[in-house]
Amino acid sequence: MKPLSLRQQQIVRFIGDFCHDFGYPPTIRDIMKGCRLSSTSVVAYNLGVLERAKYIRRHGEVARGIELLGQALAGSSIQVPIIGQIAAGEPIPVPTVDTWDITAAAETLEVTRDLARGRQGVYALRVKGRSMVDALVNDGDIVLMEYVTTVDNGEVAAIWLKSEREATLKRFYAESGRIRLQPANSEMQPIYAEPDNVTIQGRVIAVIRQLA
Repeated sequence: MKPLSLRQQQIVRFIGDFCHDFGYPPTIRDIMKGCRLSSTSVVAYNLGVLERAKYIRRHGEVARGIELLGQALAGSSIQVPIIGQIAAGEPIPVPTVDTWDITAAAETLEVTRDLARGRQGVYALRVKGRSMVDALVNDGDIVLMEYVTTVDNGEVAAIWLKSEREATLKRFYAESGRIRLQPANSEMQPIYAEPDNVTIQGRVIAVIRQLA
């Protein structure tokens, strides 16, 4: 049997998490919004694939008629897309913001569901640089990220600098009239940016240590 695509794995996770959180299954529109898909027809196609593969059962006579089956419920691990590298040092130029397209990743990382903490839009980045060593993020590590567009002050985030077309991993601080991107390394200086030049692409939820 052909393995599930990253998108189909994401839909299975979303259905399971939605059922856990609300006590009933999502609608097609819930899945479209929660998985950031382009249309209900894309959802319907992938649900058809999942039904044929016996991951779900659909009851067409009801709006929330999606039921997860045994093999979808049994998985204790998930595949997370590794979508590139991120600078923990000076920002690394990347071609466009589309670099962060989770569904386009060619490489994946298997992690436990507990590590992902039930969050949606989880992806991974390889770290380049040593500016976050005091936050226990070293050169060569992999950071597990939750896709969000806002973070609290002090959280470690993947930041897109729009004018420079560069990405960096730093602690985020919104200050009066500016954004401070603070390294966790006493030997390095912070980066200051205008608020409208900064886009948050995710926050760190776990670090996977790469041993030499």
